[in-house]
Amino acid sequence: MPPLSLPSRVEDVFRTFLSCEFATLGKDGAPIAWPVAPLYLPERGRFLITTSIGAPQKAFNVRRNPRVALLFSDPTGSGLADPPAVLVQGDAEIPHEVTTWNEDLERFWTVLARRQPSSEAYSRNALTRALTGWYYMRLLIYVTPRRIRWWPGGDFEQSAQEMEVSDVG
Repeated sequence: MPPLSLPSRVEDVFRTFLSCEFATLGKDGAPIAWPVAPLYLPERGRFLITTSIGAPQKAFNVRRNPRVALLFSDPTGSGLADPPAVLVQGDAEIPHEVTTWNEDLERFWTVLARRQPSSEAYSRNALTRALTGWYYMRLLIYVTPRRIRWWPGGDFEQSAQEMEVSDVG
């Protein structure tokens, strides 16, 4: 997918929010949401979500039904003043391999270390790394947007502004 042509306020949310809610559909079709640390890949017009092989439920749900959503609603720690809340509805795909390191994970861990500096204490400790090696074995979930909606100032009482994929890029 080509890069997205987004309003700067929306792109700022993708670049600076520390987390978002990632929603998948369970076996029964009910939505299930988890907080995740997304990586925005603007040059590809998509997002990367990762999950450890020790917690694969997100991947199971995506493989069963690729329709997902990302809700960027909590600006805590972003440094943005009065940002919009942003909903990304799209399709997810997961490569069929477990990944321990590639260019995308290098970017992910770099961004995560900047967002959560205290987490580096765990990765620097050899014993912790030895006991939690499974944590660094990741399933990569790529989300390609179909529709992006945003609410100025995070005010859900207002009507959302919206871009369909045909309008994006």
